[in-house]
Amino acid sequence: MNIKKDDKIVVLSGKDKGKQGKVLVAEPKAGKVIVEGVNVATKHKKPQKQGEDGGIIKVETPIYVSKVQLVCPKCGKGTRVGYKVTGDKKVRVCKKCGAEI
Repeated sequence: MNIKKDDKIVVLSGKDKGKQGKVLVAEPKAGKVIVEGVNVATKHKKPQKQGEDGGIIKVETPIYVSKVQLVCPKCGKGTRVGYKVTGDKKVRVCKKCGAEI
C-alpha cells in the first residue's frame, strides 16, 4: 500500500469524488484508509455515564485505497506513486513530475 498516515489524498470515485483530505489512519491488512472529512456517517450515541452527553455524532468511516490517489506536494494534483532507491533508502516518487514525496 503506497498511502501512509498524514498523506494528502484525493478521492477518485463515490459520493465524495474530488474531495481532498488528510489520512488519519491507514489499515494495510484491510486495504482501507480513514480520511479527514471524507465518507462521513452519522452515529446515534447513547450516554454511557451520568452527566455524559448523547446525541447524533459524525464519524469518518474507512474507504478503500483503490478509490483514493496521493496528491503530489509539488504538482498539487493526484498522481500515481513510483519508487526510487537512493543509497539504502526506498523513496516514493511522483510519476508526473518526478518529485520525492
